[in-house]
Amino acid sequence: MKYFIADFHIHSKYSRATSKEMDLENLSKWARVKGISLLGTGDFTHPDWLKELQEKLEPLEYGLFTYHNTSYILTAEVANIYFKYGRSRKIHNILFAPSFEAAAEANRYLKEFGDLRSDGRPILDLECSRMVRDLTRINPHIFVVPGHIWTPWFSLFGSQSGFNSIEECFEDAADKIYALETGLSSDPAMNWRWSKLDRFSLISNSDSHSPSRIGREANVFKERITYQGLIEILKKKDKGKFLFTVEFFPEEGKYHWDGHRNCNARLSPREAKKINERCPVCSKRVTVGVMHRLEDLADRPEGFVLEGGIPFRNLVCLDEIIAEALGIGRETAGVQREYNSLIQRLGNEFEIMLEIPEEELTENCNPRVAAGIIKVRSGAVDVLPGYDGEYGKIRILTEDDKKGEKQLSFF
Repeated sequence: MKYFIADFHIHSKYSRATSKEMDLENLSKWARVKGISLLGTGDFTHPDWLKELQEKLEPLEYGLFTYHNTSYILTAEVANIYFKYGRSRKIHNILFAPSFEAAAEANRYLKEFGDLRSDGRPILDLECSRMVRDLTRINPHIFVVPGHIWTPWFSLFGSQSGFNSIEECFEDAADKIYALETGLSSDPAMNWRWSKLDRFSLISNSDSHSPSRIGREANVFKERITYQGLIEILKKKDKGKFLFTVEFFPEEGKYHWDGHRNCNARLSPREAKKINERCPVCSKRVTVGVMHRLEDLADRPEGFVLEGGIPFRNLVCLDEIIAEALGIGRETAGVQREYNSLIQRLGNEFEIMLEIPEEELTENCNPRVAAGIIKVRSGAVDVLPGYDGEYGKIRILTEDDKKGEKQLSFF
């Protein structure tokens, strides 16, 4: 495989609403299946997970560790919830630590502001600006990346409880923030429309709660990176080393459009504005989604390409493509058999999705699966946008793609 792929933001089995299989054994297994070289540990703030990490991870070099041939970097997500400028603020941040000693020191500090045992992603009554200042005093190599920055309820620019600028949130610590996480409902092209974000590297991660979903968004580097190297790459927006990010089609994210899920009301920003952001069914205020919020802050037109911006590629997970191609559910045994067969014959998922030539795909895959992969690579998909916590629905294959195809037998 010619790329070095990293997914920095995941969760462990100690986070709420996560799979019990979110442990090092399963994460390392799925990293190999997916083609991920470097994984964030997630949840180093949780005492039991940190202890497990210390017992099982072997030091690789400064800031990096290894388990079953997968490299790891110490990361955690925290929920900073506090009152500021007359409003309740709810901001999720990703923490990176260079060593177990630094993580332990950070935890000793953070536990003064919340119960670290309550959840792998703890709630902290702590202003973002103060947290960044204090953590970098504890260890100058700790750094913070605001997570999924447009999500309505819990993010830096979220419509429900966010801020209107980096400086408003992080104040005199804003210069210590040099990367932002786009989240599933936005991609770099959307973020390029706001000039205030130009100086930041944009990273993408899965925020996965189950092992099979790691890598659904990821960061692709030219070669193996170090902890210090990662910091320098992000600070400099080094396109020679940071090649591109892998993104959802942002419409597929569950907060892309406005809406009210309880009423099945899905609204474009324009539609929502026409009715004063009120649900057309129950008249309650809709959840204002990512696209609407970005439109309010953007100062550039749709389609603007930022010179010097890290490129990106929109992809769909391989099992999702297989499920549509075969006309069966994503979690069914038939999809899993076809998925495993492709991995065994062709390589890991990122090799299949990014690298294998079309001719080889056509020769070795079910024709519908091959057609689906090729169409995703070209961006030729239709997506019904997600809204108010409901994932968008993607359609890859048209009726023309399916004509003349024989139904694959699974049994």
